[in-house]
Amino acid sequence: MITGCLVRVSGFLLLAWASDFPMFLFGAVVTGIGGALFSPAMQSLVATAAESGQGKPDYRKELVDTETSATRPKRERSSLFALLVVCGEVGTVLGPLMGSLLLNTGFDTSLVTGAGVFALMAAVFWLFLPRTQPRACRTRANTPSNGRPAGLWSCLREKRFIGFAAFYSVNLLATNQLYFGLPIEMERSGVGVDALAVVFAYASILTIALQWPIAGIMGRYGPKLALPLGFFLQAMGFAALAVMAVFPAPSAIPVIPAIALVTGLALGNMCVLPVAMGLVLEFSAGRPTGAYYGLLASAGGLAVVIGNAALAPLYEHAVTPSAHASAPWLLLALTAAISAVSIRHFTPRPLAPNRVHSSP
Repeated sequence: MITGCLVRVSGFLLLAWASDFPMFLFGAVVTGIGGALFSPAMQSLVATAAESGQGKPDYRKELVDTETSATRPKRERSSLFALLVVCGEVGTVLGPLMGSLLLNTGFDTSLVTGAGVFALMAAVFWLFLPRTQPRACRTRANTPSNGRPAGLWSCLREKRFIGFAAFYSVNLLATNQLYFGLPIEMERSGVGVDALAVVFAYASILTIALQWPIAGIMGRYGPKLALPLGFFLQAMGFAALAVMAVFPAPSAIPVIPAIALVTGLALGNMCVLPVAMGLVLEFSAGRPTGAYYGLLASAGGLAVVIGNAALAPLYEHAVTPSAHASAPWLLLALTAAISAVSIRHFTPRPLAPNRVHSSP
């Protein structure tokens, strides 16, 4: 996490120093690499905290199910990742507001300030991050004995997790349409891209208000319901916009199609993301969690690249109300529906319980 922050500091400084587009692009890539280092490590740390901080084993029992005592309740993990999402949304609201104020002082000032923020984060992490991995994650089920591949690259040899990552990547593709497809819809409905800030604020407020209770409900009912429901809500958001894109937007409230899309995407992501992040622990089963979170992020990035490349020609015909305007939204609705039906078959298989003797 500290390395990711420092690499991102370097990226911001390169952006400020760049005098031509190739150097600016290089700075942007370095900034992205910093995020690629930071995010999986942060998610792994949150997962470790969830593992180590939930209750204690009952030593009064002669036999203790080590899987149960080690992995802890899944609902607690979902809640911790839900808190991470809420904090991220607070940053999503405050960050652009601070950035817009800084831009009045110059673009370079904004970049140097951003570098300073990440330098401060690196210092805080250096002071407060645990030096060693908590014991809870090291005492999970013994991976060689449960028949699962071990090692840093074990995630690449686990077909079930690769299938899960492939279907889960649709969530990132769907939420990415807030930046790639939503401006097209805002232009079609005549609202204009100037209203994007209002729509983004609505999405953030919705997430801040509902993420915690939704995560609690989804954690109670488990991934077999949470994941299909989340992708179904996203499919409904895309399908609703596909229908409305054929006709001119309501003259009284032309932003309604955009609100319908954003609501479906936000609610779906709130159902899917905390549960999926917690499930990674079930897949890793004591192996390096950062590799699993990294592969999940890479699958999402690949889905965004391939999906947006396929959607771009369709979006060219989605600027004006017509039957053709519904094509990209129908494709996205179908993709999300396929994930809703399929992903439940790729959730982790329960580990065979290992019984160990515990003394009072």
